Amino acid sequence: MPNTATPHPDPGPGLDTEHPAPMTYRPGAYVVDTRTATLAQVMGTLGPHVQVRPPRGGKEWDVPPTALRLAGREERVAAGVRDGASASPVGCGRCVALRVAYEEARGGDEDEAVDAAIAVRQHFRSAHLLSEANTW
Repeated sequence: MPNTATPHPDPGPGLDTEHPAPMTYRPGAYVVDTRTATLAQVMGTLGPHVQVRPPRGGKEWDVPPTALRLAGREERVAAGVRDGASASPVGCGRCVALRVAYEEARGGDEDEAVDAAIAVRQHFRSAHLLSEANTW
């Protein structure tokens, strides 16, 4: 089917409608590599590429950001990813970043993995459990 969409008559100053900027993704987000229709989790960026890996861990690969799209809830659920929920049970970006660091450390030095696990727990307790308990 041909693209029959017409561009907005006035896209605004500085907006390039012919070559839009690629989407950026935060670590922990679930995306689909459209080249292979593979569900992946964003681990970070390396130069112009986004580093992704299978949702349950595994070897990372680089993807140009233009070849990625956000995974839909149904895709995440079908892959068994926490019922399609966020990588953080409370929607906290710091939780996601610490969890990503923990997952990376698990494949290497055992002491680093233990330190990363402690950092995840300490952050969760201080930022999400203790702060709510002390609001009386």
